[in-house]
Amino acid sequence: MARVGLTPERLTQAGAELADEVGFDQVTVSALARRFDVKVASLYSHVKNSQDLRTRIALLALTELADRAADALAGRAGKEALAALGDVYRDYAREHPGRYAAAQLRLDPQTAAASAGVRHAQMTRALLRGYDLTEPDQTHAVRLLGSVFHGYVSLEMGGGFSHSAPDTDVTWARILDALDTLLRNWPAPERAHTHSTSSSSPAPPTDPRG
Repeated sequence: MARVGLTPERLTQAGAELADEVGFDQVTVSALARRFDVKVASLYSHVKNSQDLRTRIALLALTELADRAADALAGRAGKEALAALGDVYRDYAREHPGRYAAAQLRLDPQTAAASAGVRHAQMTRALLRGYDLTEPDQTHAVRLLGSVFHGYVSLEMGGGFSHSAPDTDVTWARILDALDTLLRNWPAPERAHTHSTSSSSPAPPTDPRG
């Protein structure tokens, strides 16, 4: 690559491409300098250090994901919107594994508040309002969707489902069906923790243990 015209934006984009190629945890200022065939010191006028570079890549990934999600959710509601949002994360992870990993980077509160992560939360909550969920159940559901989407994608990308049937696309479709059913039949608060840890008689409905 030509060394002229280096900017923070160009370095961030190149860092994101490098992350997709070699893994997000392998992205450093030194690795990026080798990619541009320049001295490491020449990049420090554009990025502070490797952590700053990784943060910039994370912010780029969050923005790209939010843009895709906004396009996918436009005009959709209910299960159609749920499936569209899940597919955005899964497809992005397949296309850009390094950037997807970057999107999971823990940001400091100030950076996170100014990031596209806020848009992700807003879109997810808008989707959940279509299921008539209000607080605090809405927050519980946001955490559920994040856990299922990111958990499944991470296991799939790591080869965790490679040696068993059925095909992962079939399982993904069934998971989306199950999530839609759960969101439409969200358990009432007093039943949210209904499971017994002893052989004694069930507690009455008014018992706070459920």
